[in-house]
Amino acid sequence: MGAFEGAGKVALITGGSNGIGAAVARRLAGEGVRPVLADIDAARGEALAAELDGAFVRCDVREPADSAAAVAAAVDRFGGLDLAFLNAGIASGCGVDGDFDPGLYRRAMAINFDGVVYGVHAALPALRARGGGDIIATASMAGLTATPFDPVYGANKAAVVGLVRALGPSCAGDGVRVNALCPSFADTEILVPLKDHLAETGFPVLEVDVVVEAFMSVLAGEGAGEAWYVVPGRTPEPFRFRGVPGPR
Repeated sequence: MGAFEGAGKVALITGGSNGIGAAVARRLAGEGVRPVLADIDAARGEALAAELDGAFVRCDVREPADSAAAVAAAVDRFGGLDLAFLNAGIASGCGVDGDFDPGLYRRAMAINFDGVVYGVHAALPALRARGGGDIIATASMAGLTATPFDPVYGANKAAVVGLVRALGPSCAGDGVRVNALCPSFADTEILVPLKDHLAETGFPVLEVDVVVEAFMSVLAGEGAGEAWYVVPGRTPEPFRFRGVPGPR
């Protein structure tokens, strides 16, 4: 694993105004990367972009045109795109039984999965134009294991993992590495509804800085189509999927 060289590079970060996205933006800026923050939270995003000498673009990842406009903003402002961190995400707020809400369901699926698809679609031409680059999507440990407390969230994060595993080998020929970051419960706003329960059960919560370091390890790696788990007390690394049974 080599060191990440960030000087002169340009990164698009969805969900970049807060939480993991904002922390990654700060770290990348410290490495010489020009960050383009794409989010619906304009107040925080504009302030952070000014602090980091980057740019902010309002982006609702549910809309394909917004992802295209965010990539265009990166290219227009800084001359190209080298990294897309597709990080926007929310909890679902509903289950699939008596608590099912079609509006909440579609919102969660659109942000957590469709937004990644639209982001990849928008970013690939710009990354190819630079001779290659990286796409990292924020999935979750919920995409690698069962999540009875939020099955809809688990479903869309599993879909992100499946997408990344498929895109890894198909994009590698263009010099574009596609990987997923799969943190467990991290100390961000999405965790607020679960914090009391986690405290009662003694379940450890990840510091955001740990997730940022894992992100940097993915960037410094050489693999593609990988899903890196990030859990308390373990060194982040790609999850080793078992092979499925083949025909006899």
